[in-house]
Amino acid sequence: MEFQIDKKDGNARACTIQTAHSTIQTPVFMPVGTVGAVKSLDASDLQSFIQPQIILANTYHMYLRPGDQTVAKMGKLHSFTRFPKSFLTDSGGFQAFSLSDNVKIDEGGITFRSHIDGSKHYFTPQKVIDIQLNLGSDIMMILDDLIALPAEQKRIKESIERTTRWAEASIAYFRAKQAEGIGTEQNIFAIIQGGTDRAFREKSATELCQLDYDGFAIGGLSVGEANQDMYDTVAWVTRFMPDGKPRYLMGVGTPEDLVENVARGVDMFDCVMPTRNARNGTLFTSFGKINIKAARFKEDEAPIDPKCGCMVCQTYSRAYLCHLYRAKELTYFRLGTIHNLYYYLNLMKQMREAILESRFDQFKEAFYEARS
Repeated sequence: MEFQIDKKDGNARACTIQTAHSTIQTPVFMPVGTVGAVKSLDASDLQSFIQPQIILANTYHMYLRPGDQTVAKMGKLHSFTRFPKSFLTDSGGFQAFSLSDNVKIDEGGITFRSHIDGSKHYFTPQKVIDIQLNLGSDIMMILDDLIALPAEQKRIKESIERTTRWAEASIAYFRAKQAEGIGTEQNIFAIIQGGTDRAFREKSATELCQLDYDGFAIGGLSVGEANQDMYDTVAWVTRFMPDGKPRYLMGVGTPEDLVENVARGVDMFDCVMPTRNARNGTLFTSFGKINIKAARFKEDEAPIDPKCGCMVCQTYSRAYLCHLYRAKELTYFRLGTIHNLYYYLNLMKQMREAILESRFDQFKEAFYEARS
C-alpha cells in the first residue's frame, strides 16, 4: 500500500491510497457488500453507475457461506465477484458479537454460533487472518474485543487490553505469513477501542499505533452513544493516530456524520445506511431525506434530487419510484440503492474538492444551509 496526504484544510484531509487493485482518493465511503455483493446490485452496476474504488465484504458471512476456502478456489474475492477494484474485509468480530445470543469471549478468541444453522465456531486472531488471506482482500481488519455502550469501566479496560494483546498476536502472525510469500499484496489495519472514555481511547491508540500496521481504524462507536459523544471521541483519538497512515471510522454513518468526522481528520468510512435505507424507501438528497412511499410523490414528475447526476435522477421521476416501491417491485431496490450510493460517493468527492481548494469550512456551512 502506498499512502500520501494530498492536502489538509484544518483537520480535514484529502489523501490517496494505492492498493494492488485500485487508486483510492479520500475522503472515501465504502459501500457494504456483506456476502460479496452490494445488496440488489452487481459488479456491472457498481462500475457503471457508482464507480467505487473500494467496497467492503464481511469475513463472518463469507466464512459461513460459501466458505473462505471456496472463495479461494474461485480466484478469491475479485475473481469470484467480478468486482476488480479494492476490497476491505472486516474481522467478523462485530457480527459474532451482534448476531449471536450465545457469544463467549476468552483470552484466545470468540466462540459463537452461526445465525444460519446454529453450528459453533471459534475465531482467534490468527484464524480471522487466515480467512482473509483466503478471501484475498486488499485491506483486512484484525479481531478486536467490541463492546456495546454504555459499558462499565472495568469492561472497557478489559476490552482495550485484550484488543492490544490480540493486535500484537495478529501483526506478528500476518508479517510471518508475508515473509513466507503469502498475502504480500494485502494490508492490515488495527482497531482502536475504548468507548467514549478519553483515557482509555488514548491508551488504546497509543499502544496500537506503535505496532507495524498499515492503517488504523476507530471502532466501537455508533453503538448506542450520542452523536456529539462520537464526534468528541473521534476528535480526541485522532490526536494519537499517525499522520502518515489511513484513518478509518467503522460503521458510520449519516451524511452529517461523514461531514463532521471528515472535519475531524477521518479518511475512510463504511455503513449499511445508504443501502438499507434505500430498501426501506428512504432516499438521501442534497436537501435532506425523503420517504419515497409518501402519497405526495404519487404524481410528482420531478427527479429524487434535481441537483443529483445519478442515472436514476437523470431517468426516472419520483412518481415512478413511488409506484415501484408501493407495488413491491424488485426494480425499486436496485434504483433506490444506486441513487443513495451515488449520493454518498458524490458527497465524498465534494468534500475532497473542498479540501483541495481550502474551502472545507464553506462547504460544511453550505451543506447544513441546504438542509435547513
